[in-house]
Amino acid sequence: MIRDVTGIHKIRMLYLQLLYRCNFACLHCFHGERLEHPDVFSAEEAVGLIRVMREGYGTEAVTLLGGEPFLYKELPQVVQYAGQELGMWVEICSNGYRIERRLTELAPFIDLLRISLEGVADTNDAIRRQGGYHAALSTLNLARELGVTTAATMTVTSRNIDEVLPLARIMQRFGVVQLKLHCLRPVGNAARHPELAVGDPTAYTRLREDLRTAALSIEVVLDADLSEAGAPDERTAPGGPRGIERIEADPRGALTMSCKAVGKDAHAFRYEKATGRIVHQPTPTDELTLGVPDVVYARA
Repeated sequence: MIRDVTGIHKIRMLYLQLLYRCNFACLHCFHGERLEHPDVFSAEEAVGLIRVMREGYGTEAVTLLGGEPFLYKELPQVVQYAGQELGMWVEICSNGYRIERRLTELAPFIDLLRISLEGVADTNDAIRRQGGYHAALSTLNLARELGVTTAATMTVTSRNIDEVLPLARIMQRFGVVQLKLHCLRPVGNAARHPELAVGDPTAYTRLREDLRTAALSIEVVLDADLSEAGAPDERTAPGGPRGIERIEADPRGALTMSCKAVGKDAHAFRYEKATGRIVHQPTPTDELTLGVPDVVYARA
């Protein structure tokens, strides 16, 4: 169905939000009140969507997230199906909070564990959860002992922009291979916290210069919107590309192709869990109708 409407033949990665439930309530979380919603993929439904994407669009990789994916009871079945049976790259994005037992169980089947952090120590905990920072560092230590490759992600805000470089250096010491920097989107919880927005865009220029001259060994990639002028407005019309980098499924089955549309109910496609098929549900405000561009990431 996606191919018929858009001309897209290849989707490299599926971002699969398994559930909304989370043990954090981060100030910037794009889910917002949906963190309280009971929607969840069953293991059978998750496996079904992964199979559809693999067979229909040559999807090579899956990133499992939530909510908090380590709270998902059927995580082993999904991880092992994608990795062992289909040979896909399996990444899990987690807050790293008290996941030691399950991480130890799943370590042989995980290609990359990405931990979300929002700064150093108290800065992170004020945005995410008290104790979250030290729990994340403990998880990174354990992952290194287990031989699991790790990465980190951070949403740049007014509260933590000055801690990007310090956090990158700390991540280096823990053997983290990449720090990915996101631009804050004013949806979900972030819409209720406008103070998190970076008011002076020249701060992004200083950040980029600091990263350029820091001689870091860790790879740092940035959302192109983290610049004074913002990202180029490169809109993609239906029928244009033959391949895209990613598609994201939320726990209801809504499928979103642009990170800039995630959390806005701007999806044009949905995975019907009951039938195991993807359907087209166009609206005047969906991402295809509006031509919402995807986020572009590049190395610092």
